[in-house]
Amino acid sequence: MEDYKGKIKFALIGCGAIANKHVLALSRLNGVELVGAFDIDEKKANEFGSKYKIPVFLTIEELVEKGNPDVFDILTPSGVHAQNILELMRFNKHFVVEKPLALRLDEIDRILEECDKRGLKIFVVQQNRFNQPIQKLRQALDEGRFGKLVLGTVRIRWRRDQAYYDQKPWRGTWTFGGGVLANQASHFIDMLIWLMGDVESVMAKTATRLVNIEAEDTGVAILKFKNGALGLVEATTATRPKDLEGTISILGEKGAVEIGGFFMNELKVWEFSEFDEMDADIWDKFAKVPNEPAWNHTEFFKDVVRSIKENKKGLVDGLEGRKSVELINAMYESAETGREVFLYFVPQRSHLGRNQ
Repeated sequence: MEDYKGKIKFALIGCGAIANKHVLALSRLNGVELVGAFDIDEKKANEFGSKYKIPVFLTIEELVEKGNPDVFDILTPSGVHAQNILELMRFNKHFVVEKPLALRLDEIDRILEECDKRGLKIFVVQQNRFNQPIQKLRQALDEGRFGKLVLGTVRIRWRRDQAYYDQKPWRGTWTFGGGVLANQASHFIDMLIWLMGDVESVMAKTATRLVNIEAEDTGVAILKFKNGALGLVEATTATRPKDLEGTISILGEKGAVEIGGFFMNELKVWEFSEFDEMDADIWDKFAKVPNEPAWNHTEFFKDVVRSIKENKKGLVDGLEGRKSVELINAMYESAETGREVFLYFVPQRSHLGRNQ
């Protein structure tokens, strides 16, 4: 194991919109250094580098030689994550990957096998696990305050018009991104699994109602968790005229919690049959995420740095990142076949990550 006594050095692979949040988050942390960026679009890369005063490189080889990063931060379109990561394996660097880790389970399994062989860590950006109300909800679950779990629900009611999909040609395609379930709902599906536990089976329906894309703009799913609880996923980008909510609800025999806002960032309901010390200041201290851009990305990167320096498991490692992709593929499989799909399974009819 390498001894990281100095700064952890990051390199960005991809200079699109999400890269702005990563630069901001990393800039807040002591013990890290952003050593360079690369994008196949040279103009975009140069503009990005000038904006943030970051070295830009025309090849990965040059970036590695001159920047010597410890971590590749993968910020490319979803459908090329696997290709990018597998091509970069030869440099033996750790990885941070924007969600999803990849679109296909066989690709993810190849990635995880290679990382294990090489002793590399890989982290998937599921930053909303670090939202303060979510953290308190997880604490209540860990302490058994809900008793027997009954129902977990997520609702994503967002607006994405045709112009949004036309802006980036990969959006809404099966090969490079999928629809609302694989893209916008990914964070929420990850959260539902993390809080409610592993899924036994799923039944799903999808539709494309208001935009012209290959994949779906609306999807619903019924889940059965291995602990016996049920779950619901309601996701759409066809909300008009504006965004409404991004909500998760957890119901149990002794309590109910709902966290809403746009991105599971505002506590709406906190009710338990038995009082606990955490209830005293939950509304004053933990009901909202701080009003600070990329705040939860910063918390995510703190966990990444801690995991690398202390050689400990990160909160969202590759195995955790696989779970949501498996469930999303199972949803597509169910929508395609009209049948209940049991996990663990090998996708047969899911189009996600495949050429049409």
